[in-house]
Amino acid sequence: MFAPIRVAPEPSASASPQADPMCNALPELAPAISGRRRLFTGILLTAIAACLGCGLWILTHRLAPQITAPISTESAYVASFPEKSIAVLPFENLSTNDQNGFADAVQDDILTALAKISDLRVISRLSANSYPPGRPRDLREIAQSLGAGHILQGNIKRSDDKVQVSVQLTDARRAAKLWSMTWERKIDALSDGQNKLVEKIAAQLHANITPEEKATLEQRATTDLIAYGLYVRGKTLVTSVANSQINEKLMQAVEVLNQAIARDPDFYLAWCQLAAAHDYIYFYGFDHTPARLALAQKALDTVIRLRPEAGETHLAKANFFYRCYLDYDQARVELARTERALPNNSAAFELTGYIDRRQGFWPESARSLQRALKLDPRNGPLLQEIGASYQEFRQFGAMAAALDRALEITPGDPDTRVSRAFVELEWRADTRPLHEAIAEILSKNPEAVDVLADRWLYVSLCERDPVAIARAIAAIPAAGISTDLNFPRSYCEALAARTRGDSAAAHAAFLAARAEEEKLAREQPDYGPVFTVLGLIDAGLGRKQEAIREGRRGVELLPIAKNSIDGGELMKYLGVIYAWCGEKDLAIQQIAATLRIPSTLSYGNLKLHPAWDPLRGDPRFEKIVADLAPKNYASEARSSGAALGRR
Repeated sequence: MFAPIRVAPEPSASASPQADPMCNALPELAPAISGRRRLFTGILLTAIAACLGCGLWILTHRLAPQITAPISTESAYVASFPEKSIAVLPFENLSTNDQNGFADAVQDDILTALAKISDLRVISRLSANSYPPGRPRDLREIAQSLGAGHILQGNIKRSDDKVQVSVQLTDARRAAKLWSMTWERKIDALSDGQNKLVEKIAAQLHANITPEEKATLEQRATTDLIAYGLYVRGKTLVTSVANSQINEKLMQAVEVLNQAIARDPDFYLAWCQLAAAHDYIYFYGFDHTPARLALAQKALDTVIRLRPEAGETHLAKANFFYRCYLDYDQARVELARTERALPNNSAAFELTGYIDRRQGFWPESARSLQRALKLDPRNGPLLQEIGASYQEFRQFGAMAAALDRALEITPGDPDTRVSRAFVELEWRADTRPLHEAIAEILSKNPEAVDVLADRWLYVSLCERDPVAIARAIAAIPAAGISTDLNFPRSYCEALAARTRGDSAAAHAAFLAARAEEEKLAREQPDYGPVFTVLGLIDAGLGRKQEAIREGRRGVELLPIAKNSIDGGELMKYLGVIYAWCGEKDLAIQQIAATLRIPSTLSYGNLKLHPAWDPLRGDPRFEKIVADLAPKNYASEARSSGAALGRR
């Protein structure tokens, strides 16, 4: 358990179980295995990684400039914003109570309708929502930050069964108020006024609405504004899964979206988000079972029944094919249809970037993520994902610059702060920034401990601090932690005991972890990450043959040819399994193989983490670590900042 930064909302996913034939050729470790066979196995692993990874690795120095090019520059302020561009800021609620989220519902409904007009460029809701109501708004500054020429602001006021909506459209490039509009409707007829508003905005911005788009705009999401408010809450939870507490957020999303659907069984958009929530739960491995897959399929079937050709339906299909089956080809077919129907949907470009990345098409991934960023320029989680791409290439200067930009957007976000501090540990084996960041965050906000538990444990293990390790263990939720793999809490306890030299406590905790993981392996027999964790546990228990067999099984189920990111993680952990089993030759060869492909294996991890203690002192291992040490920190940091266009 050692890489608190994960490529997410991009979690682990099992391959549609078709093992790599080259991996199938790997011999299992027999009790009397010969040194020659061990050597052959290691050479074969290295060769596989070299062949599959070398082509990716040479792209390292071309990745940085493509991902986060600057959104705008001062010298071309007005020209940089297309006239047909708009951001819809969060609406202010003037009612005495808005527990049902009416203001959010009205804003989302207007933004969703505008985004379907292909002749407009509409900024995504997540970025627009970084400017909440009730605070001073410098519209020129907001426009520059979002890359939008026009800003729509508004407020709502509810009285009994009626809602009054007031909006104002401003040309933010010139600080010119264009017009304002107010309408009042009964709650179940509110969309009538909103449709007129959308048409008026399009006319003001000289945007053409095609007959097909006009027909789509006339489709009403729901007449139940309370259901719409629940839907927005659920959607917000689903779209924030890149941060910590992912499983809890997804389970809450399922609950809230089911409430919305209970009020309106034909609420199409709510079904789309419910399908996405189930997809994520399955994809992350929180519940990678046939039962969860069936729930995802059922939700998707309803989406298709309600609107078979809608853009959101194609996006839901793409999510399902990718996250539940890693069927990249079919997902791409649906994404192409999504982009035509929903030209302003950043999620389609984002998902394309993630698929590119899983298949090892890194420059293509960079371009797709950049397209998503143009529509969603203040998306902190997306910038973290971009940083994670750099991490895979061990381009830590560029990773730091991406996270610095994310911190400019959300300076107080604890997850982003510790992610940025984590860079220094992985890059330069410097634990101090992460240690200090966690201490400062917890001193100001003790409730943030749930968000920080995994990083806290990681840095404490690297520092060999028994007191800090114990405190971090106490903060880990009962369900365990999700880093690069899903680890039960008992495994974390075993690793802590192993680090402090308490073999009896480690053995007991490993046994408890094995009972949990063995159950998962029975329920999810085709899910590679489960077998890798089981292999680590058996290695900790001294069950050598079982551990190596399980570790190899994980790699066979999820090879890098199928999933370049998660496959690389399983290769890394196979090296740990070899090390714990006393197979130093195989461990060192596995490390070398993993370093030849994009992966999270790093200088800081190898130098400091106790997982690699069995190899310390071996000249071959020490040379690998020394060769990874940063050679010119200052120049790399400068060049990475320049590549990101930071001002």
